[in-house]
Amino acid sequence: MTDTVTTATTPLVELRDIKVSFGGLHAVDGVSLSLMPGEVMAVVGGNGAGKSTLMHTIAGAHPADSGEILVNGVPVTISNPRDARSHGIEVIYQRLALADNIDAAGNLFLGRELRTATGALDDSAMASATRDVLKRLNPRFKNLNTPVRSLSGGQRQSVAIARAVHFNAKILIMDEPTAALGPAETEQVRELITQLKSEGIGIFLISHDIHDVFDLADRISVMMQGRLVGTVDKDKVTKDEVLGMIIMGKKPASATPNRNRIT
Repeated sequence: MTDTVTTATTPLVELRDIKVSFGGLHAVDGVSLSLMPGEVMAVVGGNGAGKSTLMHTIAGAHPADSGEILVNGVPVTISNPRDARSHGIEVIYQRLALADNIDAAGNLFLGRELRTATGALDDSAMASATRDVLKRLNPRFKNLNTPVRSLSGGQRQSVAIARAVHFNAKILIMDEPTAALGPAETEQVRELITQLKSEGIGIFLISHDIHDVFDLADRISVMMQGRLVGTVDKDKVTKDEVLGMIIMGKKPASATPNRNRIT
C-alpha cells in the first residue's frame, strides 16, 4: 500500500497528463483529473471517447505511455492490476466477475481463502467476516448461504463491492453499476454508494445513463476523442449542458480549465 501523506485537500488519486496510444491512435491524449475522498466522479463520453481506456489505465490493464499517477499525493507506478490493487484500487465490472455457484463468503475470499492453523479452510472466520462487511454496506442483505446466481442484481453488486472493500480498496471504478437493474435494485446500489462515500471511499463511475450520472455523481468529467472536454460540478450544470459536452465538445463556463481543449 502507498505511504499516505493525505490532507483534507489531497486527492485519493490524481492523474497528470496521461497519454495512452494503440499504434497511431491516441486513445487517451493528455488527460488530467483527480478524485477526492468520499467523492463520486462520473467519467462519461460517447463510444471511443477514451473513458474506458483511461479507467483501464488506473486499474493497471493498459499502462500509460506517459504522464503521472499519484495516490494519496505520492507518485506511483501502475503496470498491472496487482499494482493497482496494492494501491487500494479495485474495479467493479458490469458483469461483476462473480462465481455463480458459490455463496457470498465463497466469492468474497475466492483465491484468498482463510485457513486454520492446521491448513484447513476456516469457513467460520470467512462467514463471520462476510457477515460483518455486508451488514455494514447493506443491512438488508440476508442471503449469506445462497449461491450468488440466485441473488438479485443489487445483492450481487453488494457482494462484489464487499469483496473489494474487505481487502482495503479506497478507490473503486464502477462500470455501469445500475445497468439492467430494476428500480428497487437501482435504489440498493444508490444506498451502497452513499455508504461507501460516508466511509471516505472514492468512486469513478462509468455510465451511459445521464440520469444515473446526475443521481450519483458529485462531479462529471467528459471525454471526447481521447481528450478531456472538461470537469464540472454536477450541481452547477444542466443535463443539456453535459450532453452538449458529450456530443459537441462544448464546454460550459463552469467547467474546469483544460489545456487539451477539443477544437
